[in-house]
Amino acid sequence: MNSRAEFARIEGFLAWEAEVAAAERDARAFAAQFPWLPAAERESLEQAYAADRLRYAEEVVDRAVERCRRLAARYRVECRRICARWAALCLSVTVTAALFAVVPAVLRG
Repeated sequence: MNSRAEFARIEGFLAWEAEVAAAERDARAFAAQFPWLPAAERESLEQAYAADRLRYAEEVVDRAVERCRRLAARYRVECRRICARWAALCLSVTVTAALFAVVPAVLRG
């Protein structure tokens, strides 16, 4: 695996771990608003809050990945189209230049 891909993988891991830590921190803060709940229920509330937030974060990441894949496919198609046009233009210029070089010589006889 190349180093760029490895760095991207590590960066993704660290970003996800930061999201997990933030979800847990925010879940504790949310549950702390209900001091009358027994500790076990507050803990259950924290876990549900964190799990819901992480599920949402995962959905966001999945949508972003899918969008990147669609854009990459679209850009590949567009690049092929541009390359084909460029090749056609180069071929046209080459044929035209060849004709301008050959036709006068043929006409002179």
